[in-house]
Amino acid sequence: MLLGIIINICFSFYLQNSIKAALSLGDASSDLIADFSAPYALPRCKSKHSDLQAISPETVSNLIRGEYSEVIDNYVIVDCRYPYEYEGGHIEGAQNIYTKSDILDRFMKSDEFTSKAVDSNKKNVIIFHCEFSSERGPKMCRYLRESDRKENADQYPRLTYPEIYILEGGYKAFYEHESSQCTPQTYKPMLHADHSQDLKHFRAKTKSMNGSRCNRRRMLRC
Repeated sequence: MLLGIIINICFSFYLQNSIKAALSLGDASSDLIADFSAPYALPRCKSKHSDLQAISPETVSNLIRGEYSEVIDNYVIVDCRYPYEYEGGHIEGAQNIYTKSDILDRFMKSDEFTSKAVDSNKKNVIIFHCEFSSERGPKMCRYLRESDRKENADQYPRLTYPEIYILEGGYKAFYEHESSQCTPQTYKPMLHADHSQDLKHFRAKTKSMNGSRCNRRRMLRC
């Protein structure tokens, strides 16, 4: 019996390390989406976030115009900025989700997005961004992937959302590329002078709800 327990422990340890190695390949450098079932549907671009898949403002603009309708069935653009930034101008159709709990409620506790799928041969994709896609957007993207992996741990490599991206350069880059696809057609920075109190409020709220701390230097990069 003791030998059986030892064997199970060793196998579990081996399996965990194998999964970690596969995750590293599948989520960072592979040409296959994260469940290894198919290639990525959208053209990717270089990003300083080497563990994430990034797409350009031009690609997002083309997606909105329907140029990828032959391969994309449904998509969601997640704007991780604070509400006053979002209300001051956002990509048309984007949803404002800026806390981890809301990410879980929207994607892991509801099948609203996946249930909209019409063509099983086409992809459902999620695109995250913040002001520059430097901190908040990538953080939420990673959090969804982490939560998805945990939810499907006993069915590896299955994922509910195997194809997720970040918008390289964030809203600022998109606005500069195609402001006509923004609503309203304006851009309000996180550090806008008229919203210093809003910034304090939403920083405190996200810290509390996310259960994490960011130092001032990192927050200014968001």
